[in-house]
Amino acid sequence: MYDVAIIGGGIAGCACAYRLSRCNLQVVMLEKENDICMGATRANSAIMHAGYDPLPGTLMAKLNVEGNAMSREICKKLNVSWKDTGSLVLALCDEDMDTLQKLLERGVENGVPGLEIWDADKVREKEPNVTENTKGALWAPTAAIVNPWEFGLAMAEVAVQNGCELRRRFTVSSISKTDGGYALSNGADTVEARYVINAAGVYSDKINNLVAKPSFTVEPTVGEYYLLDKCEGTRVSTVIFQCPGKEGKGVLVSPTVHGNLIVGPNAVVRQDPEDTSDTPEGLAEVKAKSVRIVPGVDFRQNIRNFAGMRANSTVDDFIIEFAEENFLNVAGIRSPGLTSAPAIAQYVAELLGEAGLDLTEKEDYIDSRRKVHFNKMTPEEKKALIAENSSYGRVICRCETVTEGEILDAIHSPITPVSVDGVKRRTGAGMGRCQGGFCGPRVFDLLARELGVSPLEILQDKDGSEILTACTKEEVRA
Repeated sequence: MYDVAIIGGGIAGCACAYRLSRCNLQVVMLEKENDICMGATRANSAIMHAGYDPLPGTLMAKLNVEGNAMSREICKKLNVSWKDTGSLVLALCDEDMDTLQKLLERGVENGVPGLEIWDADKVREKEPNVTENTKGALWAPTAAIVNPWEFGLAMAEVAVQNGCELRRRFTVSSISKTDGGYALSNGADTVEARYVINAAGVYSDKINNLVAKPSFTVEPTVGEYYLLDKCEGTRVSTVIFQCPGKEGKGVLVSPTVHGNLIVGPNAVVRQDPEDTSDTPEGLAEVKAKSVRIVPGVDFRQNIRNFAGMRANSTVDDFIIEFAEENFLNVAGIRSPGLTSAPAIAQYVAELLGEAGLDLTEKEDYIDSRRKVHFNKMTPEEKKALIAENSSYGRVICRCETVTEGEILDAIHSPITPVSVDGVKRRTGAGMGRCQGGFCGPRVFDLLARELGVSPLEILQDKDGSEILTACTKEEVRA
């Protein structure tokens, strides 16, 4: 029997695994997909929010500010791509200026450092490409941008190195109470644990309802995005927000840690939590709203559209509480969930400790991760690395300058990718202008070779996305 079972391998589940792996505990993380960070964690705005938006007194307010500081430290320690940019919330009318004042007061109450209201001249001095209609802005210097899936992967890899077990393709379909805790089944296999953390994202209400009475409902809310080429990456240097409204923080324009420009999202409730398709109407809405704040964005430089599904719920806060004895919900983790994740995990650990879980820490805990970012190295560093291992001298992805050595590192990492997109999330190969047109076949070959499997088994992304199929002669003739 495990001490703790974590349902869900998104950013919240990964952060909980990372935190609990410091302790002398047997921890297992159960993820329904073939890889972790496959839901909201891989399709979001990649923003580390400062913390002025949540209402004071809420868990979101407390954990956002704490998580911002903790995330910064963890990303530095685990070599995760991060950039301090700050953010500006633009006011386009007098009413917006009143909103900025309220956000400033809220942020000060939440403990957000360095907040200031700037006039239009100072805003345009910082960001000359914002709209001429700008009347002012709220400046938040602690806002930042991050590689979100790398953040989750890094924490999960460290957790696995420290003994946390990861079971992929494990969809929890039933949960029953036992004398010592809970039995979680996927229909074919069963995992028993004394404590359970429900971090199942858009399915967290369904998981809760397997154990307890319904107390919240997840409202899957899709957000659609444009990802623009690097030639647009310097259009703005900070995260540019509109004044928040009922739909959330609104459409933003932001640089990314890879040097691109991201624009989005909208907010549309959908019945199917798996429906992350883009729509002409949704993308038109994103474009129309974004040009209100940064009118010069050149959408002809778009290299990819994507959509992410947020786990919005009927409760206007994070839901982090026990639904039953030793069954802890970590649900409704919407924005600023990415920023808050390490603080959520710390809060979860405190609640579990109060419930009787022994949190005695290991003496031999490994809290580091080696990660090569070849395209960020100096010429001298590259030369030394290639002399040590020649595979770093073979560039596989030309757009992002990702080497064979980095791809081999990813394939042989503590959490092995099983798809071409899994390699992309770990290395950046395929994220550039050609979107894998050049490097995709080479990554495909390396996966088959290094995993020792048939090319017919290599996936593009999720299960069922095989790239090659085999036909008999009769099927070809037909």
